[in-house]
Amino acid sequence: MRLILLGPPGAGKGTQAERLVNGFSITQLSTGDMLRAAVAAKTAVGIKAKEIMERGELVSDDIVCAIISDRVEEPDCANGFILDGFPRTIAQAEALDTMLAEKNLNLDAVVEIRVDESILLDRIVKRAAETVGGPRADDNAEALKKRLDIYRAQTAPLVDYYAKTGLLKTIDGMQDIDSVAASIKDSLSS
Repeated sequence: MRLILLGPPGAGKGTQAERLVNGFSITQLSTGDMLRAAVAAKTAVGIKAKEIMERGELVSDDIVCAIISDRVEEPDCANGFILDGFPRTIAQAEALDTMLAEKNLNLDAVVEIRVDESILLDRIVKRAAETVGGPRADDNAEALKKRLDIYRAQTAPLVDYYAKTGLLKTIDGMQDIDSVAASIKDSLSS
């Protein structure tokens, strides 16, 4: 099973990804984790990424796609994977489509966790209070507003992009955690 999870910050993507990993025996692929691993392993792509990051610049879509391309070939991805944090833009989605087609792979579904944005601040505040070792640096109202603005401008258009492919499964993220998980599971088996 190869999946993408979409939804605004605080929608519960991380929580649901963890359940999907366990339920389907697939691997969660975080672009941030993959970038750090490629840099640490001193792969060709990792060396390029390190130079860019050391200059304080964003790593290009080409480099991120190359890292994902390498990563999906590792044995732990044989059963499938969940992409976490990628794609974030239409250009990245198109690059992902091309890369997967070159490997004769396809996505099984794109799961959108739809929530009422008015509750997201409460969720972020709760997450900050419950995070072992202290809250994430961006778990506050000001950071959430910026992250939501970026999500709406760059990532939300992916909902229409994937709806046109027939891959999109929209889940009501306003339900309790177990109900959201059950709804995702049901949508993936239909």
